[in-house]
Amino acid sequence: MISRVGVGVIGFGTVGTGVARILLENAALIRRRVGVPIELVRIADLDVTRDRGVNLPPGILVNDAKLVLADPGVDIVVELIGGYDFAKRIIVEAIEAGKHVVTANKALLALHGEELFAAAARKGVDLGFEASVGGGIPVIRALTEGLAANAIQSIYGIINGTSNYILSRMTNEGHGFAETLAEAQRAGYAEADPTFDVAGTDSAHKLAVLANLAFGTPINFKELYTEGITHITQHDIAYAQEFGFAIKLLGIAKMVEGEIEARVHPTMLPSDSPLAKIQGVYNAIQLIGDAVGDVVLFGRGAGDMAAGSAVVSDIISSARNLLKGGAGRVPPASFQQDQRRPLRMRPMEEIHSLYYLRFMVLDRPGVLAQIAGALGRCGISISSMLQKGRRAGQTVPIVIKTHTAQERAVQTALREIDRMAFMSEPTTLIRIEGQDE
Repeated sequence: MISRVGVGVIGFGTVGTGVARILLENAALIRRRVGVPIELVRIADLDVTRDRGVNLPPGILVNDAKLVLADPGVDIVVELIGGYDFAKRIIVEAIEAGKHVVTANKALLALHGEELFAAAARKGVDLGFEASVGGGIPVIRALTEGLAANAIQSIYGIINGTSNYILSRMTNEGHGFAETLAEAQRAGYAEADPTFDVAGTDSAHKLAVLANLAFGTPINFKELYTEGITHITQHDIAYAQEFGFAIKLLGIAKMVEGEIEARVHPTMLPSDSPLAKIQGVYNAIQLIGDAVGDVVLFGRGAGDMAAGSAVVSDIISSARNLLKGGAGRVPPASFQQDQRRPLRMRPMEEIHSLYYLRFMVLDRPGVLAQIAGALGRCGISISSMLQKGRRAGQTVPIVIKTHTAQERAVQTALREIDRMAFMSEPTTLIRIEGQDE
């Protein structure tokens, strides 16, 4: 009979500290939920001297990950070091040793998830990764269990707190991107090198994980269209508001005619929609199932305690399975491994969307007619237009919102328009999610 469940943590940074604090401070509560104690047996980190503000029992903190993997008292290995090669080796070794694994490593799952899912299924162990997307938001469990009766039709996610903070501040304070990014770095909401966040890469990693679970198919991360927020200006935010929209960096995944659309880019959303109202560093994910309809999950997307909460929820789930002999009960990738199907990832040029187009042009006669002509030749219909002020011979904006059009056609038209002599800079394009008028 199992009298306790041992946990070994590899990586004692921000999330690892949160995990340790929760396991220690909520030990009595967790014991009541599980039935036996969950004991923190080992923590491995290269830095064993820095004070993390957590009082660990003597002998727990070591500087060698192998001591965690080899400890017979460790039933569940928690990987929190991030990165690819070393983290992957740790997870594979733990699985091969018959230990259950919990990770928050969305980048590793996005690139090597198929191998890890197959390994866990083969060994009959749990692989939990609730903290990989949305911090403390239980979106992974929603997809694998809560919404398991549904064919998921689409996913819309604000899944990067840094970008959402920047866009929120730009909208509410009227500052430019560079100024707002510097403010986010001073406040600790953006890294010294924020590229992964503002270029959309972090969101793309997370979307790859969500789409994999939702549609039961391998997602090739390299095929996932990714665009960041660095080109968004106050002009675009103001025009979006005039059209009744807000701009968010959105991860979008859809099942369309048996194929997968998966993309990350700035998106205009109707200002009264749930995701448009998400402010600051918060995350939100809207899931649409054929039976349940819309489900929106909202909460803190990062931080030691939010992510730590998600990691410990996976630890508790695995501990319960150990006690009841139900390890591997829920397939890591939501679908049974032999029931997953390869589906075509629809190329970006084949998607259909509404579009916001901002042209910076020299103010002279015939400009609008030439722009409209180029759009018309590509089969693109104009829904509405804004043109403010006249400054003959100077640069002015022309803003157009289109009806539904194909990406290929829009890009073809913009290549023609951007070569025209009156264009002072390349066209700004932002896709719109909403109903065509």
